[in-house]
Amino acid sequence: MIPIDELTDPAVRAFVQAVNAGDRAAFRDALTTDATMSDDGTDRNLSAWADREIFGANGHMTVDEQSGDGLALQARYRNDAWGEMDTTWRFTVSDGRVSRFDTGQA
Repeated sequence: MIPIDELTDPAVRAFVQAVNAGDRAAFRDALTTDATMSDDGTDRNLSAWADREIFGANGHMTVDEQSGDGLALQARYRNDAWGEMDTTWRFTVSDGRVSRFDTGQA
């Protein structure tokens, strides 16, 4: 397990902190205003997805690995809807915020 404060990219660190805290405002602040995302290869409406998969279901990430640049994570993600699963997360960062993330089962 990698402690959140050891995640090397500040934008990714802010994203994971917001998810784990259930903090919608911090989550929005971690993203660009035009951020996009995909789940298991399908583009989703980010706001609706986050409400359903994170904030409405007590989402939580336990990071097991990160890439050398800190923009890709292997994490155990759990929420009340799906339980726990191994997931991958890939981030694009622009101007210090996440502009896109792609997640899916590992």
